[in-house]
Amino acid sequence: MSDQIQFIVEKLNQEPFRKNYNLITFDSLESVQLLQLLSDVLGEIDPKVRGAIREELPEQTAKRMLTLLGILKYKPRGTVTDLSGFRQGLVTGSKPVIHPLLHWLLQRTNELKKRAYLARFLVKLEVPAEFLQDDTVADINKQYEELMEAFKSLHKECEQLKTSGLSTAEIRRDISAMEEEKDQLIKRVERLKKRVETVQNHQRMLEIARQLRLEKEREGSLAQQKQEQKSQLFHAEQRLQRAQLQLKEMHQAVVDSKPESLMKKLEEEINFNSYLVTEKIPREIENKKNSEYILQRVVAEPAMSQSDLSEIEAKIMEVHTEINQLTEKRMMKYEPADSKFSMYRQQASIISRKKEAKAEELQAAKEELSSTEKQMKQKSSQAQELGGSEVPRGDELKHYVNKLRSKNTFYKKKRLEIAEITAEYGILQRTEELLKQRHEAVQQQLQAIEDKKGISGYSYTQEELERVSAVKSEMDEMKGQTLDNMSEMVKKMKAMVAEKKASLAPVIKELRQLRQKCQELTQEWDEKKIQYDSCAAGLESNRAVLEQEVKGLLEECAQEESNYRYINCMKRNLEVQLQRAKEEMKAYVSSDPQERRKAIREQYARMILEQENLGKKLREKQKVVRESHGPNMKQMKMWQDFQKLMECKRECFLKQQNQTAIGQVIQEGGKDRLVL
Repeated sequence: MSDQIQFIVEKLNQEPFRKNYNLITFDSLESVQLLQLLSDVLGEIDPKVRGAIREELPEQTAKRMLTLLGILKYKPRGTVTDLSGFRQGLVTGSKPVIHPLLHWLLQRTNELKKRAYLARFLVKLEVPAEFLQDDTVADINKQYEELMEAFKSLHKECEQLKTSGLSTAEIRRDISAMEEEKDQLIKRVERLKKRVETVQNHQRMLEIARQLRLEKEREGSLAQQKQEQKSQLFHAEQRLQRAQLQLKEMHQAVVDSKPESLMKKLEEEINFNSYLVTEKIPREIENKKNSEYILQRVVAEPAMSQSDLSEIEAKIMEVHTEINQLTEKRMMKYEPADSKFSMYRQQASIISRKKEAKAEELQAAKEELSSTEKQMKQKSSQAQELGGSEVPRGDELKHYVNKLRSKNTFYKKKRLEIAEITAEYGILQRTEELLKQRHEAVQQQLQAIEDKKGISGYSYTQEELERVSAVKSEMDEMKGQTLDNMSEMVKKMKAMVAEKKASLAPVIKELRQLRQKCQELTQEWDEKKIQYDSCAAGLESNRAVLEQEVKGLLEECAQEESNYRYINCMKRNLEVQLQRAKEEMKAYVSSDPQERRKAIREQYARMILEQENLGKKLREKQKVVRESHGPNMKQMKMWQDFQKLMECKRECFLKQQNQTAIGQVIQEGGKDRLVL
């Protein structure tokens, strides 16, 4: 409780409250001040519930606070479990109610602010069913629900954007970099346009280049379609193979299955399920109930200090030591006669523990299998939605992983090559710019010389002629090279196909032999598995019989132990009572008066006599009081009248003295006037 109050004081002294409390001042707050403090905290969480406690009725205050606490999902803790008691404590400003509530609110202020903000838009207004019969009201209610769902989706997107880590500064940097790249590209395009405009037939060349680009794009799309069709064909072949394998396995299962094996499997499942229903699950339910009862008792008890816990631990240790001593004594006492029975008991306990462990392992394995199957179905459905093909398994998965690894290494190599090429491209671009600058300077010098000589434009026409001839020669060379490359590629493809066929022929033969061997081994494995299952079923049935016998013996043992403990307790109670009776008879029969006084009969007789004497004295006193009551009351009344008479005389005497004093003053004043 002190840690709780200290936490509350620390939070209240911080922003935005700034109360400047300490433990003493906070503990000395009155109920109205505590309620106002609670109202301020709730107003910080939701500004709509701000209010002054002194300006509103207690019912309004309780309604306002309880409404917000219901939205915030606050549950009273400790001893205040009854809602009416919690409401009464909230109205009266009880410290056991206010302090835990303040601790809970200040501990999760940000979370509760968010919850209160969402409650303003997500707490649904309940419209009665008879009002929803109206079409207008129904349409408005539907629009209200749609807006609520839209708000939910927008809030989720906002939270995701807040937690995604994207900042506006990074986005602005990316935009500025993209704009710079765009400006550079525009400048390059303009520069290239200026250079191309000087070439003859540049429109026709541009059209040819555009057609070439379109044909290359079409070639790439056709190659991609071809690759996709190949992959689809490969997946279809794999699905066909899996379906054939499944069909074969189902045929084998139908051929190899027998009624006896099926009955054994069903019996095993029935035994396992019956064990779960009759033994394991009821025991778990009983353990859960006991733990729940213990926890309820712990919650209902008041808070304990460290000293109470240490005392309880010491008592537990003493009880454990006493139990161990009693068990050792019992084992030493009954060990020679029940040695064989104890051995069977230990074996039975070991077998029962093993059985429980195996049952738990089997249950966990079944749950894990079901969860993995669900995940596999979800993943396969997602894969089918995305790619339209099933998820590979077994050898297909290994092949797919190896393929991905090879592609990854190839990708890394190409990435390194691209990095080298980009670096070299930057160097070449810089050299190109330098050469262009030199070329422009030389051109300017040449043009100046031509102007001086009177032959301006000669170098430009000469360059154009050389450029056109170079372009023509390059086009002719490219055509020849493309034809030669195509013929060489056709030859290489034919040679590679022949080599692959020759290299794969022995591998295919070996694969056929291995498939036959695999089929033989699978048949042998199925036979061995059937034998194993039959043997395991026999052993399991024997184990079940032994377990039933052990269970009966354990129940008998427990019953006998409980009877023994009950008889032993009754015996001890009777011995104690008999001992007390003997001591009483000894003291009562004894000739010694001191011993007889110790007897319970003598003590009670003496007490009865004392009480009778006391009653007689009280009755005599009561009689005397009754006889003297009338005269005493009369005398008291006479004294009261006498007191009133004396008071009246005193008042008259005082009035007379005042009048004589006033008369003397008047007489003295008249004498003074006569003298004057």
